[in-house]
Formats: sequence, C-alpha cells, structure tokens
Amino acid sequence: MERFLQGVADFSAWLWGIPLITMLLVSGLYMTFKLGFFQFRYIGYIFGQTFGSIFRRPKGEGTVTPFQALTSALSSTIGAANIVGVPAAIMFGGPGAIFWMWVIALIGMALKFAESVLAVEYREKNGNGEFVGGPMYYMTKGLNMKWLGVWFSFALMIELIPSIMVQGNSIANTVQATFNVPVLWTGIITAVLVSIVVFGGIKRIGKVTEIFVPFMALLYVGGAVVILLMNVKAVPEFFMLIFSNAFSPAPVMGGFAGAAIVEVIRWGFARGLYSNEAGLGTAPIAHAAATTDHPVRQGFWAVIGIVVDTLIVCTATAFVILSSGVWTEEGAMENSSALTSLAFEQYFGDFGAILVTIALIFFVLSTILVVVFYGAKQAEFLFGLKAAHGMQVVYIIAVVLGAIGAAEVIWGFLDIMLAAILIPNVIAILLLSNKVKDLKNEFFSSDEYYRKDLKVKKRAKRQKAAREGYES
Repeated sequence: MERFLQGVADFSAWLWGIPLITMLLVSGLYMTFKLGFFQFRYIGYIFGQTFGSIFRRPKGEGTVTPFQALTSALSSTIGAANIVGVPAAIMFGGPGAIFWMWVIALIGMALKFAESVLAVEYREKNGNGEFVGGPMYYMTKGLNMKWLGVWFSFALMIELIPSIMVQGNSIANTVQATFNVPVLWTGIITAVLVSIVVFGGIKRIGKVTEIFVPFMALLYVGGAVVILLMNVKAVPEFFMLIFSNAFSPAPVMGGFAGAAIVEVIRWGFARGLYSNEAGLGTAPIAHAAATTDHPVRQGFWAVIGIVVDTLIVCTATAFVILSSGVWTEEGAMENSSALTSLAFEQYFGDFGAILVTIALIFFVLSTILVVVFYGAKQAEFLFGLKAAHGMQVVYIIAVVLGAIGAAEVIWGFLDIMLAAILIPNVIAILLLSNKVKDLKNEFFSSDEYYRKDLKVKKRAKRQKAAREGYES
C-alpha cells in the first residue's frame, strides 16, 4: 500500500510539473495573443470598471453584485497557498521564483478572463431564480458537449470532498497549535458556521464574503505594509534579489540549498497557478452569478482577482520573508510552511505569529464557504436543486471528518483529481476562444459599452473643469 501511495505521489508531482505547467503557459500565451494583450492595453480602464465602480449600482441582470462575485471567487483563491505556498516557492526555487510567479499571473489573466466571460455568456436561471453558470454550462451550451460538462461537474463535485477535508484539517490543527482547542470542537464549530452561510445561497455567501475577504486581506496585507514601512530601505534589495535570481541558478545561502534555473521557473509557475487558480474553472462559477450588462465587463473582475491574489497578497508574503532573512536560516528548508509565521514573529514578536494564524484561519474558513457552494452547483447541474442541498450536507460532514484527520490516505489523490478538472476546462476555453474574442471585440467596438464609458468619463471631466473654472 505504501509503495502504491508513493507511486501516486510521484505521478502527481510529475503531472503538476512540466506537463501541466507547459499546458497552462502555452494556453495562457495563446489567449493573451488572441485577445490582443488586452490585460496590458486596457489596464487603467479595467481598474476603473472594477475598483472604481464598487460604490456604483451595477448595470444589467444578475443575482449578486460584481464585487460580491469577486470576493466570493477570492475566498476560494486567497488561502493557505498565499501563506504557505510562497515560502515553499522561495525555498525550493529561490527568490527568482517570485518573478516567474508574477509572469504566470499576468499570462494567466487571459485564461481567467476567458473562462469568466464564457461563464456569464452561457449562464442560465435555476428554479430559485438565481443565475448559475461555469465550465459545465459553456461545455454543454457552447460546445454542445454535455458529456464533457458532466465529466467536469462530477469530477469537481467528488474532488471537493477530500479538498474540504484538507481545509478542515488545516484550520483544526492551526487552532489547536495556537489556542489549544481540541480538533473535534473546531471541526464542529466550523461546520455550524459554514452551514449558517451556505444554506442561504449565493446571495448570503456574497454578503458575507464582501465583508470577510476585504477584512482578512487588509489584516494580513496591512501587517505586511507596516513591515514595509518599518523596513523601506529593504525594498530595492528585495527587487534586486528577485530579478538577479530570476534568470540564473540561485546560489546557496545559509539554510537555503540553492536551485537550478529550471527549478526557479518551475516553482514560480507552479505556486502562482496554484494560488490564483487560472484555468481551473472554479472562479467562473462565482462570476456567473454577477449583475452585469456584458460578459466582458465581469471578465475584468476576474482579472482583478489575480491582481489581488498573486500580485498583492503573494508579493506581500514574499517581501516579509525575504526582508526578514528567515529563508536563509538553518533548518528553513525543512520548515518552509512555518516561514511566514516566523518572519512576522521576527518583526512583531508573539503578536506577529498570532496575526498570521488568525489570517490563515479566516482564509481557510472563507475557502470552505465558497467551495461548498461550488460543489453544490455541480450537484444541481447533474441532479437538480434537491441534490445540491444533499451535497451541502455531505461537504459539511467532510469538514468535521477532515478536522479529526479522517481520509488522510486519499489526500495524495487531490492533485490528480484537480488535473481531471483543469484539463477539460482548458480544452473548452481553447475551443471557444473565437467566441471569447468576438465578445471582447463587441465590447470594445460597440457604442453601448467601452466607447460609451469613455464618453461619460470625458463629459464628467469637462463638467468638473467647468465647475472649477466657475468657482475660481
């Protein structure tokens, strides 16, 4: 049995190495070229249509606001990968891995934009009057390949059971280590909290996450910003360390064993993709429920999701670790998962370790909330609304079972199951890439959307200038 499990682990490590990284990199580059590098050309406009419109009433139809859809999607992506995954990338790939994490984030924007645009384009209303969508819908309606939609939906629904167990185990162990609370109690309390929210549907999830996600992100990133202000002189050295190691082997430094250039790139790409989930097909399930007048407009929010998750939160973690020097201390390689906590503790003492623990608890709890919703939507697609409620119960039980360490044997299959979701989704995106391009061109060439927004902006500027001239 041990030999079999080791074989599974080895195959999983190989699969999530060169094969899938290459697939995501090539497909991301393809979509970036096909869409005319829109994530770079229109970056100012994208920020204006997302963060700049949070307090404006959204246009069009939908179940939740665009911001609620974003925070729901971010609840799934901002998690342990941001706190534990970044130090792993640094320890096994060196500081230069952070550069490649940024690169794959910028390229991955095209994939995440495409899958979210398709999710809105092919969404539909369910029996409760809520908008639902995602890969299973655009595979069925866009490609006329229901069998592929069923494959994706069933694989995701099943994969989320051990995934939720892992999250439940993570939060229970963290709480036990920090506050000495028994794992079973933590599991039960987490399950009750999750139940209260998820049985209220996407509207209640959206209302919770629009408060939850900004709070937990500000708590964590705010701590990193304080460290930045305490250590401003380290900023140039931080960037020099990253760029100087991005294109050459990372040298041995104290507890850091060094890394070949292939490992530098591989770890940067792998951790970046694992963090922002571009191409995985999960975030579009949340974005499909958003109120919007055009699929492309919601696609912009998906792009911003990568900005927040990888370019802001992951970079904040990298700065704290690299500036503190904990990554070069003896034993750092064997204890990479604790480096973020150790780095914060170095700056803030015991409070720093508690801050990271609380942030991790919030991150994991919010992830459980949203992935239970994702799983329920798969059951709804396959079997109807009643089955969705049944799966929610299964997932909530999985939280408790995971907390006490049940089913640890099947955790090694998680990455393989994730690949069974990712591969068909990326294939579907590529097959529907012309549709995404047409929708993008329609948005930017039509007088109803992009051009209208520019006219409104120019008019507002003229009115402001006129008022200022009148007042002076």
